Amino acid sequence: MSIKLGMEAKLYYCAAGIGGTPTWTELANVKNVTLGLQKGEADVTTRANNGWKASVGTLKEGNIEFEMVWDTEDDGFAAIKDAYMDGTAIGLAVMDGDIATAGSQGLWADCSIIDFSREEPLEEALSVKVTAKPTYSTNAPQWKTI
Repeated sequence: MSIKLGMEAKLYYCAAGIGGTPTWTELANVKNVTLGLQKGEADVTTRANNGWKASVGTLKEGNIEFEMVWDTEDDGFAAIKDAYMDGTAIGLAVMDGDIATAGSQGLWADCSIIDFSREEPLEEALSVKVTAKPTYSTNAPQWKTI
């Protein structure tokens, strides 16, 4: 059995999106990344289910949540902030390892930054909580294995 630690995972961005051959840049100024993957569901219950409700998965949903230290000189921070402020899509890759290492896998998607909330605790550095979701694009989200 092979396990991976959270600190081995990587989050990348590509301002040009995931189409073609993206040029990925690691977002190193992140912590506590969560990749949420869900499906909608349709009720397919029939009388033949012997009193059990039956469901089938429908459309996939995804969201990427992470925190960043508020560092206006960090290029990755600026790219995420600009995507939020300008309402533009940004390519994100949420990988379980280095994107150049064979066997690494994760979600690639052009995303819209939905939440960019700054926190200002008295005894901590300023930080921002970010939520990104796949957005309208000619590039469909995909699960990639390198």
